[in-house]
Amino acid sequence: MSHASKILLSQRWMQWAGIALVAVAPWIAAAADATMADTVRRGAYLANAGDCLACHTSKGGQPFAGGLYMNTPFGQISTPNITPDRKTGIGDWSDDEFYRVMHEGIGRHGEYIYPVMPFPWYTTVTRDDVLAIKAFLMTQPAVEKPRPPIKLAFPFSVRTSLLAWRQVFFEPGTFAPDPAATDEVNRGRYLAEGLAHCGECHNARPVAGTSKWKGSLQGGVIDSWYAPNITPDPRNGIGRWSNSEIANYLKTGIAPGKSVAVGPMSETVHSLSKLSDADLLAIAAYLKATPPAPAKGVDRKLALFQGRDARGGEAYLNFCVSCHGIDGKGMAGTIPALDGNGAVTAKGPQNVINVIVGGLQAREKYAPMPAIGAGMSDQEIADVTNYVRQAWNNSAPATAQAGMVADARRNADTLMSAGGVSGCPKVDTPSLGKAFESQRAAIRTQLAGMTDATMPAQAQRLVAQLRARAPRADNAELINGLAQAYCSAMRDDRKIEANEKSLRLGRFSQLVFMAADGQKLH
Repeated sequence: MSHASKILLSQRWMQWAGIALVAVAPWIAAAADATMADTVRRGAYLANAGDCLACHTSKGGQPFAGGLYMNTPFGQISTPNITPDRKTGIGDWSDDEFYRVMHEGIGRHGEYIYPVMPFPWYTTVTRDDVLAIKAFLMTQPAVEKPRPPIKLAFPFSVRTSLLAWRQVFFEPGTFAPDPAATDEVNRGRYLAEGLAHCGECHNARPVAGTSKWKGSLQGGVIDSWYAPNITPDPRNGIGRWSNSEIANYLKTGIAPGKSVAVGPMSETVHSLSKLSDADLLAIAAYLKATPPAPAKGVDRKLALFQGRDARGGEAYLNFCVSCHGIDGKGMAGTIPALDGNGAVTAKGPQNVINVIVGGLQAREKYAPMPAIGAGMSDQEIADVTNYVRQAWNNSAPATAQAGMVADARRNADTLMSAGGVSGCPKVDTPSLGKAFESQRAAIRTQLAGMTDATMPAQAQRLVAQLRARAPRADNAELINGLAQAYCSAMRDDRKIEANEKSLRLGRFSQLVFMAADGQKLH
């Protein structure tokens, strides 16, 4: 072949290659876009697991724009803006800078990060997952919002004072699977010990910022709320919970007869509810695989549970504290206080016993109280009744006995006890009017086939359905009306035991309360 022919062939080959590249380029770009879209979706999922939105959004503020003040024993720390704003956010951060904050707790200018950000937990998260979170954050609207000043007392206001803390308490390290554990347990450990940072609240907190190193999952106090023992200890922990009960609690915030998420845990559930069922079951499997351990030592805020009636204090921790709080103050306008409550401190214990056995319907803005006694023994109810009547500032006599509880069970005739002895009582729903009455049969049909798995979505759907027909309906009437409908739907089902009906009704009512209050259920 002549030299000229070779040149001509080369030119033609280059033309063909150019044409091929032009033809293939859109496919390459599309593949890159699809890969990035998958990364962003994964980052959104992981950001939910880490509850980033809760801490980096001030009350009424723009999502992820920071400005929320977080309390510490040494003052208040504001959270930074993590939107893509280049001036006040992370818009011009490199991947390495973002990863260093998450993995090492060191800012882009070399400053030490206060451990109010749970980087001691996030350090275990893989680089790929960290950068997926960054990719997701970079898709959010950029908000120009400078970080409010940090309000810490000297010497804690000087970041170099954190050096000693870091040398004692912090050690970076990426997650390494346990070869002796199952894939499910390893996945649960990766989530629970990393982004979900369960131990931040459920570990003991002897020194601010050191929860990772003390009393693993054995219970702790945060912002005056008690985060209970979540080891498999059968008395103090979750040893009597099934994996599915744990997963459902993380998804809905309700474990019938066991606990209802309030305080900081309710916000955590709001994030965890967005995780897949498989990941929630993995967290449950990990928690059940940890060594069972009773709480070590007694925090001064928990000492009141170790007093005259240890059994009553234990029952209070297991069944009541998540709603009524360590101090018995409840939640203003939502959950009644027990401290100083006249019904609690009356001459006889019957009021308390009857409420535990029969629950309470929703009233005004107050949440319905499930008939938690359906999941308790007669003695446990008597013990906790005596306890709350003498705890805090209460000084009523401890006269409750198991026999009184047995009598109360036989005579239970309330809505929340699923009808008790005489059937499901009717409730007044004037603000729903014809909107409810015309739908009653259809609603009962929908509820008849409801399972634990479909309950959150069904509650959300029914609330939306009734709200569309009666937008000004009273929340309490809506909650009680749907509870009555579900009570009727279960009434003649002989496959469900009486106690189980009460527990299911309690869980459903709590979900309806949350939905009516505007919370998303998943």
